[in-house]
Amino acid sequence: MVLQIGVIGVGGLGYLQAKTYAELESVDIVAAADVTADARDLFEREFHAPAYETYRALLHEHGADLDAVTIVTPHTLHYEQAMACLDCGLHVLVEKPMVTDVGRAKALVEAAAERDLVLQVGYQRRFHDGFREIDRVLRSGRVGRLRAVDCYVSQNWIDNHRGTWRVDPKFAGGGQLYDTGSHVLDALVWLSHAEPATVTAQIQYAMPDIDVDSVLTVSLERDANPILASVAIVGDGVDVTPREGYRFWGTEGAISYGDDELVIEEQNGATYRTEMAIDADFDTLNRRKLQNFIDAIEGRAESAVPGTVGLTITALTEAAYRADATGSAVSVQSVVDSATVEQ
Repeated sequence: MVLQIGVIGVGGLGYLQAKTYAELESVDIVAAADVTADARDLFEREFHAPAYETYRALLHEHGADLDAVTIVTPHTLHYEQAMACLDCGLHVLVEKPMVTDVGRAKALVEAAAERDLVLQVGYQRRFHDGFREIDRVLRSGRVGRLRAVDCYVSQNWIDNHRGTWRVDPKFAGGGQLYDTGSHVLDALVWLSHAEPATVTAQIQYAMPDIDVDSVLTVSLERDANPILASVAIVGDGVDVTPREGYRFWGTEGAISYGDDELVIEEQNGATYRTEMAIDADFDTLNRRKLQNFIDAIEGRAESAVPGTVGLTITALTEAAYRADATGSAVSVQSVVDSATVEQ
């Protein structure tokens, strides 16, 4: 079976994803859409397929021929585009964050379930060897029951993105917390295998509706056991590329991870350090992500990042914004329960 793929958004990451799809024997790229003429022209030259100015034109011309669509566009555009694709009966891979509104996240998850379609979110740390090893060690019970987590990401995000859509609330839906920070929240929830329960937050803004630095405390629950977490998202740091660090405390030891070094400390005093020789470059992670999407469509694997993950991370993020605004702890589930679709 050769899947017929469309790509919505072929500038930057979307173009790189199209290149990856083109290298896979099980995929044919049918068409693309992008608002930028230069991106459309490059796509048509490179992939010998038509590119349209709007996703509506793409779906009108090729919706009946497609099996799936990848969406790589500004955050606030995801909902309308993804829902239109689901309505056409297409599987959808949407880049993170899935959406920036909890009601819309719920609507997408429900629509995909009703149509038995794959809805996947582009959180790529789940395909990173270092993070996978953390997950393996935590699940093995080697450090006991997980009790607490500390994690951070630091990046000179605000200076790098001035003048782009990422610092325009109309398209970004938020700031660094929804951008690079979203990856850290996903890693926290995934690796703890727990549900976020409540969050408190203090958030600083570089401009109205564009946050730059955030500090969150999150309580999570796993099998009726609490896990406490602290999260620092720094968008006015010194690193050009994101720099991350994680520490997990269990009842019988701890795990630290940063700069590709994994450290396991056991309660008996033994310490193990590993400089991980890993495949963590962008092309490798991108290929694994797209291959998992294809395998999920064809029934060979479970989606590593289903739409329910996107709903959870959107709810946690929105709860953090609400916690900062009110100066109080906010229940993540209450945010989900009260959410309705905002058009």
